Amino acid sequence: MARLVLLSLVLLLATCHGSAHAIRPVATQPRATPAAFPPNASQEFLEAHNDARSGVGVGPLKWSQALANLTSLLVRYQRDKMGCQFANLTAGKYGGNQLLASGQAVAPRAAVEEWVKEKSFYNHADNSCAPNRQCGVYTQASWTAANPQEEVLATSSLRLVVACKAANPVVWRNSMELGCAQATCPKDQTSLTICFYNPPGNVVGERPY
Repeated sequence: MARLVLLSLVLLLATCHGSAHAIRPVATQPRATPAAFPPNASQEFLEAHNDARSGVGVGPLKWSQALANLTSLLVRYQRDKMGCQFANLTAGKYGGNQLLASGQAVAPRAAVEEWVKEKSFYNHADNSCAPNRQCGVYTQASWTAANPQEEVLATSSLRLVVACKAANPVVWRNSMELGCAQATCPKDQTSLTICFYNPPGNVVGERPY
């Protein structure tokens, strides 16, 4: 069995320096109908998120087909035009997560669980991460950079690319809606998963729950 290498990207989409940004559509965005999901994919994404949220006393998300359509357009653009690379979503009005997997497609729940793994490094009491760890794809991490900085943390099985050490709304209390999509890239034998959250979290200095 080919080894599965997972890569996570957490995106600061709304509050770098505390300011909101309007989403900017990609000029060459495809016009095709959004790619079809397996029948239960949306439910898997939703249940996995809500399981994580209920575990910390946060209310459930609702599935948004509008957000799902946006993520579907975006993952297909990244597949068709960008070689299945991570999307640049640093200016937008939605919170977001991305997961790039090589070797095979990733089940929706498995993708979400990769993001939630960082919970073990998060200290809610003082809203901080364990030393030499990142909590960005799970929840709020401290961020003091004057400009968005990209930090790479490599482990034996997981490579995290963190932009702005951003908060992520997997468990952000004020996020209400979720939409996700995945595209497979046969040429590169990879798959890209993107989820959007509305409203975004990413409020520097605030606890997610």
